[in-house]
Amino acid sequence: MTGREPAESLPYRNERLRQAFHAEFGSAPEGVWAAPGRVNLIGEHTDYNDGLALPMGIAQSALVAVRRRADSKLRLVSLQADRRELELAQAAPGSVSGWAAYVAGAAWAIIADGARGTGLDLLLDSDVPMGAGLSSSAAVECASLLALSELWGHARSRVELARLAQRAEVEVAGVPCGLMDQLTSMCARADHALSVDFRSLAIEPVPLPIAAAGLALLVIDTRAPHELAEGAYAERRRHCHDAARALGLPSLRDASLPALARLDDRPLEQRRARHVVSENQRVEQSLGILRAAAAGAPQRLAALGPLLSASHASLRDDFEVTVPHLDVAADTAARAGALGARMVGGGFGGSVLALVAEDRRDAVTRAVGAAYAARGWEPPRCFSALPGPGAARLA
Repeated sequence: MTGREPAESLPYRNERLRQAFHAEFGSAPEGVWAAPGRVNLIGEHTDYNDGLALPMGIAQSALVAVRRRADSKLRLVSLQADRRELELAQAAPGSVSGWAAYVAGAAWAIIADGARGTGLDLLLDSDVPMGAGLSSSAAVECASLLALSELWGHARSRVELARLAQRAEVEVAGVPCGLMDQLTSMCARADHALSVDFRSLAIEPVPLPIAAAGLALLVIDTRAPHELAEGAYAERRRHCHDAARALGLPSLRDASLPALARLDDRPLEQRRARHVVSENQRVEQSLGILRAAAAGAPQRLAALGPLLSASHASLRDDFEVTVPHLDVAADTAARAGALGARMVGGGFGGSVLALVAEDRRDAVTRAVGAAYAARGWEPPRCFSALPGPGAARLA
């Protein structure tokens, strides 16, 4: 890819999915709902530490076409995978695996919240790359939950639905995630990043005038295989909680860099805590840059670059969640002219986000591709990301 290939338009995908639903199930769906993947500008591994982050929605999204059934059967079909058939009662922890766990988990979570469920025919179409650290699972959960909240008459706020989506991923899919992915997918706004405080769950959309600044956000899907990611993710959470407990604090949100000297006899936990505390500081600095850019100085966005690179270094050295594919992509992008680059997502694979001048985007893409080819790695997938809207019902 050149970094210029856009996602297919939602109207086109909506119509295609409706036609595919009719062909699969013999009638039209009651509706189609969409929810985006996400890119996190900065603020990684802060959500489960009551911290701060600046995520945004992207154009790539999951769509679900849904129709209620008169019985209790769930007929689930994915255009990208396979088909599953189960009873509604089987939508429970430990009962479903693979992509269907995200849909079944959404049904289980909202029923556990008091909704009266029915059987469903559901057809899924997602163009969020799987395993790329772009929240493909959260997009499926959020699209499904928004659909079920409407079809089953169980009205909830966007934040409440995000919490149910997180519960679905943790308890049914078995992934001990924080809330950022689901919250972003539900609450994203076009042309804005979200300033999120995960202690209070205060959310503020902040304008992100990337195009006006002559810049681009290049996503580099490294296609690196995820190895031991889930167990290592849970281990990092435990390190953070142990560090906060050793400091006598409710969470690392309350820690300062000088206070971490008290962890000198616990060097591993000290490094984990140093990443979280310094990352929160980088989010605050980034938010100041976005505010200045929105106030009429879009060129100020270039100052995000060094903060992105500092975040990557912290994730590599203190949190230890990068892998060679991520480090090569970030380092090569910087040498090819990117203003800054960092891994996004939980780590151990996934994607790198590079801030580049518009006229350097293709050169950075080619340089990363050449670096991968020289190592015999599968070519990365690259595309430009613009902040897009959150979950919605499509017309």
